[in-house]
Amino acid sequence: MDDVLQFVLLSLVRLIHGIQPILVPLCFVLAWGILAIAGWSVWAALRDGITRAHQMHQIPCSRCRYFSGDYHLKCPVHPHAALTEAAIHCADFEDADPSVRFSKAISALEKSQP
Repeated sequence: MDDVLQFVLLSLVRLIHGIQPILVPLCFVLAWGILAIAGWSVWAALRDGITRAHQMHQIPCSRCRYFSGDYHLKCPVHPHAALTEAAIHCADFEDADPSVRFSKAISALEKSQP
């Protein structure tokens, strides 16, 4: 029985030594491939997060004259679209800062006069 076990172990050692020249490069490539995929996933998540943050910062509701800041009614003009992506190009947006509204009115008057 001892001879059979010794033969099996010796055969396994020979098999491992036989496939080692193939196994080592294969493991090397697989390890670097997994690291590359993980790096690409992190890069894609960061890229998508930055794109999403940029898009969310284009929502003008917090700077609007009609924005109430109230949890129940954020905007009396468009309550369904307040603080969502649908409000990015809101036709009723008026800046809450009076100086900005005044400068826009002046520039509109200057453009209308010949």
